[in-house]
Amino acid sequence: MSEKSERYQQGMATRRSVLGASYVDAATKKASAYDDPFQTLITEAAWGHVWSRDTITKRERSMMTLALLAGLGNFEELALHTRATANTGASRDDIMEAMLHVAIYAGVPRANHAIKIVKQVLDEMDGGQKP
Repeated sequence: MSEKSERYQQGMATRRSVLGASYVDAATKKASAYDDPFQTLITEAAWGHVWSRDTITKRERSMMTLALLAGLGNFEELALHTRATANTGASRDDIMEAMLHVAIYAGVPRANHAIKIVKQVLDEMDGGQKP
């Protein structure tokens, strides 16, 4: 694996602040020489460029991400980014507002399934207590 760029270093710092150090450490341990180009791309582009911008807050970026993931049906990533709200400042009310937008702009079935996943994740975050 080659030396990493400044954009990569910024991306990794942002990724850790949003997803949590333990998650990122576990994910990077799974990386190999084969998927290093992909990991570098997403760390530089998604985390180093987009998520590191200061034009909007991490809370706002988190809400947009949740809505996009739900609307596109990327439910595994939706669960990950729901957990990340503990670090981004997006509240449970914020998450529901994002899901309401999904219902109107991407469809009720997508929002319905997304809300099911969000509820499961919030339940896990609460230690098994219902949100």
